[in-house]
Amino acid sequence: MARTSRKIKLLLYSINFAPELTGIGKYNGEMVKWLAEHGYDVRVVTAPPYYPHWKIQKGYSAYRYGMEHWNGAKVWRCPLWVPKADSGTKRLLHLFSFALSSIPVLIRHMIWRPDVCLVVEPPIALSPMVVLLSKLLRIKTWLHVQDFEVDAAFDLGILPDRRGLKALVTGLEGWLMRRFDTVSSISEPMTKRLLKKGVPQGRIRLFPNWVDISEIHPLPENIRNDIRRDMGFKDGDLVVLYSGNMGEKQGLNTILETAEQLRLMSNVHYILCGEGVVKKKLMEQAFAKNLSHVRFLPLQPAEKLNELLNMADVHLLMQKKNASDLVMPSKLTGMLASGRAVIAMAEESTAVYHVIEQSRAGIIVPPEDAGKLAEALLSLAGSADDRNQCGTFAREYAVANLGYNSVMNKFQQTMYEIGVGME
Repeated sequence: MARTSRKIKLLLYSINFAPELTGIGKYNGEMVKWLAEHGYDVRVVTAPPYYPHWKIQKGYSAYRYGMEHWNGAKVWRCPLWVPKADSGTKRLLHLFSFALSSIPVLIRHMIWRPDVCLVVEPPIALSPMVVLLSKLLRIKTWLHVQDFEVDAAFDLGILPDRRGLKALVTGLEGWLMRRFDTVSSISEPMTKRLLKKGVPQGRIRLFPNWVDISEIHPLPENIRNDIRRDMGFKDGDLVVLYSGNMGEKQGLNTILETAEQLRLMSNVHYILCGEGVVKKKLMEQAFAKNLSHVRFLPLQPAEKLNELLNMADVHLLMQKKNASDLVMPSKLTGMLASGRAVIAMAEESTAVYHVIEQSRAGIIVPPEDAGKLAEALLSLAGSADDRNQCGTFAREYAVANLGYNSVMNKFQQTMYEIGVGME
């Protein structure tokens, strides 16, 4: 078979999309932009942007359907209920509100007969209609798993860990996954988990997250120092940065515990940048403990991200124990590309552990262990040479393995391998 000269028609179906600046929405947006630029005819069925603030962004409606053109793609927005407080029940209602409101729009665009319908998590909410329509219309389907959200919800207590309920929900999830022609995830350990859920090996693909290494890159030292001085830091201060979602999976209270243990080290400053459901509680805890060297920043715009990441001497990648083998934090790619040292909380055999060990980008400590995190910080605080060496290794790994164009070119090759774009 030869590759077709016509445009490949791709339908993306996901609750998250640009202009969300973090997580799945960020990657969906960048993927669609690349595909449109490379000749794909792309349509998107999604919700109005709400993540990570859990609030509909200005200029969008939670109650009305809408259509827009975005970087060469056509995007349809469907109504969505966004809860003000997070819980297992509310999270499910949130997901299913979009799943239900998007059905008529999904049907319309499946009748468009795309070459492939790409579904990006969560499978239980979004997969049933895709599976049904694809069988009726003979459309190829691809499920991409960014997080094992169902497993994480049970392990973190977001959903009650009742044996019958867990067996029912995870069984349904696995059954739906096995109905897709192709199933991918973002790390080797996560693709192995797909095998455990019964997805045949021949259908599984690795589709890692990426970073634009031309946008996120090490800055000259004089520029870094100017940025740090503008933020109020002095020469000799050690800036420790967590940047990303502030949710249950991250275990960010461990940073506060560590800051309390190292309170006497007045030159160590902690910055927690981002939004999420636990941010308010963390700010209250930091205030109650009088942790004046802990600072909270709002989510930064994309054009400021490289400056933010370069400001740090040490990046923190935080995870809870039960979540560490279920997710591959998207923030890690930017940390590595910025060329700064990383301290990652990860258990052995997890994706994060594998990347940090392979890249030699920093130190790995057990999840939720404030004492070990303090030891790692003391180690890096005492040696600028070690920090710089870790940063050099981090950047080299990002350039070699995580480049945006490199990953997307491999995605396109996979499309041909599974018969999309062939005639």
